[in-house]
Amino acid sequence: MIRYLTAGESHGPAISGILEGMPANVPINFERVQHELQRRMQGFGRGGRMRLETDTIETLSGIRFSNTLGSPISFLIHNRDWANWQEEMAVESGKAGKEFTKPRPGHADLAGSQKYNFDDLRNVLERSSARETAMRVAVGAFVKELLYTFDIHIFSHIIQIGTVKADIQRITDKLNGDVNKLADASEVRCLDPDAEKQMIDLIKETKSAGDTLGGIIQLIIRNVPPGLGSYVHWDRKLDAQLASAIMSVNAIKGVQIGTGFSGVHLPGSQFHDEIYYDKHKYRRKTNHAGGIEGGMSTGEDIVIHIMKKPIPTLMKPLESVDIKTKESFKAHKERSDITAVPAAGVIAEAAAAPIIANALMEKFGSDTLADIKLAYENYLKRI
Repeated sequence: MIRYLTAGESHGPAISGILEGMPANVPINFERVQHELQRRMQGFGRGGRMRLETDTIETLSGIRFSNTLGSPISFLIHNRDWANWQEEMAVESGKAGKEFTKPRPGHADLAGSQKYNFDDLRNVLERSSARETAMRVAVGAFVKELLYTFDIHIFSHIIQIGTVKADIQRITDKLNGDVNKLADASEVRCLDPDAEKQMIDLIKETKSAGDTLGGIIQLIIRNVPPGLGSYVHWDRKLDAQLASAIMSVNAIKGVQIGTGFSGVHLPGSQFHDEIYYDKHKYRRKTNHAGGIEGGMSTGEDIVIHIMKKPIPTLMKPLESVDIKTKESFKAHKERSDITAVPAAGVIAEAAAAPIIANALMEKFGSDTLADIKLAYENYLKRI
């Protein structure tokens, strides 16, 4: 089954990844893989790091003549900012410079230093940084290449930044097509033009105030066949796996499947999705369940809402305590974005991709694409 590791520090020489378990003979479109990295870098409100880095992926193993070999795929992305940090982030000997001892509220700084017994919080900051998500997107980009062969697509768009919300009724028709193409044309990846303008204005105001913004992302996974996941064990439930993977993304604080919390006021007769049969398929009249019932896909769109908290690195720092002197100080300031909600949608897509791919291979096999496809097509005939 698919699993992966990432490695590297935010200002180290590079970030790297190993992706294991991809079946053999999956065609890889490297331009499309690289495009996923560029999608992560976009979005109004991003900081200076995105203007510095190029996030060009270098693939080292596991692919020959643009087809997977079934062996581990390894790849890396060089950090261009490494040129400015070679002494302070040297692997062997170097100069530490000024120690970072003022933990930032909302970050891993303090808890990480307590866990690993560090007196310089940069040891925590460098690995806990969202820079790692570039490698998560690279992993997801390769896995998406497998999903494309089954016409499974993962989309995302932004429905809220700060207090500004998109009008869901206005964008309903746009959700039936290539959502990512439409969303990526927006500076904030929002499908509602009026909300987009308001979001940009709010980001500008927030930047002037030295503050940051969070938001809500809608993730849509389309053409997933029914029956992926399982009800028989807690750790095989598809919604639980997706929620876990998405919650592992930096700054994500909430995951809702389908209507979720907003359906709490509905009685069961209005919440649950009635079933009908049409054109040799079971369908649901509504999709409050978000495409998952009993821990298994239903064949409807899998719909997930994701809450990303405001970035905790603030230009007007909050109160904190120096871990050496125990004196109160304003927390450490580090280069930061005003909001990274648009990018978080792309990262969430990448986090979800291995979960869907593993559920697919658990059901239909895992060694080579031809065998998986044969089992998949036979299954579709049966259901």
